[in-house]
Amino acid sequence: MIEKTYDAADVEPRIAQNWEQADAFRAGAGAAPGADPFTIVIPPPNVTGSLHIGHALNNTLQDILVRQKRMLGLNVLWQPGLDHAGIATQMVVERQMAAAGEPNRREIGRQAFIDKIWQWKAESGGSILTQLRRLGASCDWSRERFTMDDGLSAAVRKVFVQLYREGLIYKDKRLVNWDPKLRTAISDLEVEQREVEGHLWHLRYPVDGMIYDPENSSTYVTVATTRPETMLGDSGVAVNPDDQRFEDLVGRKVRIPLVGRLIPVVADDYADPEAGSGAVKITPAHDFNDFEVGRRHNLAQINVMAPDGTISLRDNAEFLEGLFAEDGERAIGMFEGLDRFTARKLLVDWLEEEGYLAKVDAHLHMVPHGDRGGVPIEPFLTDQWYVDAATLAKPAIASVREGRTSFVPRNWEKTYFDWMENIQPWCISRQLWWGHQIPAWYGPDGEIFVAEEEETAVAAALAHYVINGTLTDEEARRMAEDPTARESLLRRDEDVLDTWFSSALWPFSTLGWPEKTPELSNYYPTNVLVTGFDIIFFWVARMMMMSLHFMGKEPFETVYVHALVRDKHGAKMSKSKGNVIDPLELIDEYGADALRFTLAIMAAQGRDVKLDTQRIAGYRNFGTKLWNATRFAEMNGAVHGAELDPQTVELPLNRWILTELGRAIAETDNALATYRFNDAAGALYRFTWNFFCDWYLELSKPVFMGEDAAAQAETRLVTGFVLDRVYALLHPFMPFLTEELWAVTAPAGRARTQLLCHTSWPQVTYEDEGAAADINWLIGLVSEVRSVRSQMNVPAGAEVDLLVIDADAQTRESLLRHAASLKRLARVKSIEHGSETPGQSAQLVLNGICYAMPLAGVIDIEAERARLNKAMLKTRTEIERISAKLQNERFVSSAPAEIVAQERERVQALEVELAALGAAAARLG
Repeated sequence: MIEKTYDAADVEPRIAQNWEQADAFRAGAGAAPGADPFTIVIPPPNVTGSLHIGHALNNTLQDILVRQKRMLGLNVLWQPGLDHAGIATQMVVERQMAAAGEPNRREIGRQAFIDKIWQWKAESGGSILTQLRRLGASCDWSRERFTMDDGLSAAVRKVFVQLYREGLIYKDKRLVNWDPKLRTAISDLEVEQREVEGHLWHLRYPVDGMIYDPENSSTYVTVATTRPETMLGDSGVAVNPDDQRFEDLVGRKVRIPLVGRLIPVVADDYADPEAGSGAVKITPAHDFNDFEVGRRHNLAQINVMAPDGTISLRDNAEFLEGLFAEDGERAIGMFEGLDRFTARKLLVDWLEEEGYLAKVDAHLHMVPHGDRGGVPIEPFLTDQWYVDAATLAKPAIASVREGRTSFVPRNWEKTYFDWMENIQPWCISRQLWWGHQIPAWYGPDGEIFVAEEEETAVAAALAHYVINGTLTDEEARRMAEDPTARESLLRRDEDVLDTWFSSALWPFSTLGWPEKTPELSNYYPTNVLVTGFDIIFFWVARMMMMSLHFMGKEPFETVYVHALVRDKHGAKMSKSKGNVIDPLELIDEYGADALRFTLAIMAAQGRDVKLDTQRIAGYRNFGTKLWNATRFAEMNGAVHGAELDPQTVELPLNRWILTELGRAIAETDNALATYRFNDAAGALYRFTWNFFCDWYLELSKPVFMGEDAAAQAETRLVTGFVLDRVYALLHPFMPFLTEELWAVTAPAGRARTQLLCHTSWPQVTYEDEGAAADINWLIGLVSEVRSVRSQMNVPAGAEVDLLVIDADAQTRESLLRHAASLKRLARVKSIEHGSETPGQSAQLVLNGICYAMPLAGVIDIEAERARLNKAMLKTRTEIERISAKLQNERFVSSAPAEIVAQERERVQALEVELAALGAAAARLG
């Protein structure tokens, strides 16, 4: 006998263990020989990460696809793995060392520090993969990869060297996002914009050749800035070429206060005549826009900061060039070594005292911060390694334009093209120790030797320096034999590669490339990538570029871009708002299946998921409903695991449920084929809860309680057959519950021949339109009667008469055939026919036939009419109140977007409610 209740906390770990012991998810498990491959590579989570709700959505959708394809008999590989997360991992280990009172990384040295990180990974890293197992992710865990493992490291070195030799990787001095706390370049994805209450300082720059007079605006140009300290690195002032106010100044020079440097006034469209004074200070080494203006006008690039964000002017040749010695010394004496914000205050005080500060405005603006270091980011001019992304992007753009790779939803293609067609050089170097150390070595003369292995670089360097006469043959031979002797010759680049560089190779490096492995041959290219929109550029685009360049083929056919998971009000989750939902806590409370099904049924394309724990509780009840339906079927002798030819079924009820099963399978197949996960889940929910549990089992009760042995035997067989297919159809969505039901409903005396995850995907195509129409007519009539009873507040136990107005022959025949069921299910006392509707009757229309329920004596008609009128008035008033709010432009523009959307949805719901109330009132005449 099946247990009375389903206990997810007990079942889920046991089922997970069964899968693991059976090695159920290894590549190709359950596939027929020669089956087509189906491959997904997991977006590798950070080795430091914990499962968050975005991971839960992303991996649930992947798992649904993977489990269905496995059941369809394809040769499935879901490739798991972890990203080494350079900055995050280094910070975790450094914090642990500090907490333990250990020497810092610079004190213990690079290799000892890296050894500590590997030790941390072995002990604590990668817990998120265990958490994904709790979610039910059916990856081939035996193939787990890590972006720093030996194979992937070899792939990274090969790619770097080849791109360098092809001229697609190079060193350059450009601006980067610089984190002064971590002292490294970071990617745009690691920058978060924070709204800050700051100031806008308006500074006066005297015009060269004129005596500065703060009272005479013709003697100076006013510029505004939120970062006055960068004034020390200014090398120009830009004005719009069409701004007549400055036409006489273009080509002349102005003097920077305090430092005295003369800088040119240039005409450039970047300057907005409508913003501020119309003149903009240009600091090419400390602002991304200014950098481009500076390149257009050949302005000096003057970096006035050290990597830690302090002012660095001493021995700064670019800063000192063109300055009088006393001006340079004064600036050095005032600012050298000061933190940038301390220097800002000191400089502003000096400008005010000397009359160069025109005014100060309060200014609310967005300031970029490092998401790890937490301090404001500094645009910083520095030497870094770059990839020529523009060249690599061209084939990747063509792949999407020509349809070889498609985005779902399609609107994300525009985002992809916008980024790819305006792509900038990709900065790939990071000033960290944890990561792939750049395979480049520098000779004493600055010559760069790039190679996959150090010995190869040494050989190239020795040959180079022998040929140019720097080394003798004997010196070269000694260095080749003695590693310590060559230390004075070569110095390895200390930087590591951007984490995204190694993850860009993920679709093929995880399959063994550069070796020609069977996995690479079988599973590349992959079929679909499931990802969030925020990494279309950082990861998706880079995988496209690298895969096309090194594999000659797109890495995936489809990119499915899912939306965000928000809270129930539509607000983005954040720790500061206190609305973060922990998926592991949800799994503890409701079970993994309930969470998975909720995420799937709400994952409509292009629409954010508004997650409400009440919805999760509701879908846990859905699982309970299926469990109880299985118990009812068992008590009535349902036969599981038996073959059934639908064509031999005779009972209309059974022919109907098989028809609806076939329709549900077709709807599910079509939805999953087009990545409409919500439609697939919705189709299965409706069939399982409504058609099977509510109607089929209810309508089958008279059969089970009757005396027709043949009808009973057929219904027992059909019940077990349909339930088996329901378990299979729901398995990708609710794998634990369905695997357990599959096992506990095994035919008496023998176990199932295979796990549910390996059984065949249902293929029922049976159709009996007549039986379906007949039973659905009954269901429709019962549902309408029940709805009217509810709207009219008819007591649940009260039986009502049903008068059918001018029924046609077919309706009369159907009413006669289903009279017993109609009376039992709709609480109908009698079914009569007539040509006129009696007074004080509630009416409904189904398929053009009018049905009336006389309610005099059953309910208080006048009281019910008054109740409905009062409810309609209240609903109208609420609609008017909210509508007035939504018509207020101030509210719409200032309120959070999720609140505005919530109010609009409320109006729509109230209008539906008002229509229902109106229909109920109309039924009373």
